[in-house]
Amino acid sequence: MAFLRRLGWYLVGLSIGIVFLVFFLKKKSGENGIEFCYFPNCRVLKDMRSKPIVFSEEFNQEKDTLLIKSFLNDGDIDFGNSNTKSEPCKTYLINHAIKNKELVLNAQNCTDKIVILSLKEN
Repeated sequence: MAFLRRLGWYLVGLSIGIVFLVFFLKKKSGENGIEFCYFPNCRVLKDMRSKPIVFSEEFNQEKDTLLIKSFLNDGDIDFGNSNTKSEPCKTYLINHAIKNKELVLNAQNCTDKIVILSLKEN
């Protein structure tokens, strides 16, 4: 009888855990679900995505915001060549390969906006 009681409590706990796990994974996989950013690249890009984009006056190329957003979603930040100590805005070089071309975006991450400085082919 003791074994059946322990098995019952085990199954109750297991079912509660499965319900929480299904709820949590459903939120994570949704369109606006939970996103985990543990690495510096992901944290900086997530912070940049949350701010409005402003183009600098020196930026003389076509202002394609979808291209810029693709950098902020799938880009790789070159921390070695970026100036992360500059004040008041940190300057980042973001690499991204699009249609077999390696592009580099130079952007400043300010407290209230993102300033796009240049877009070059590498």
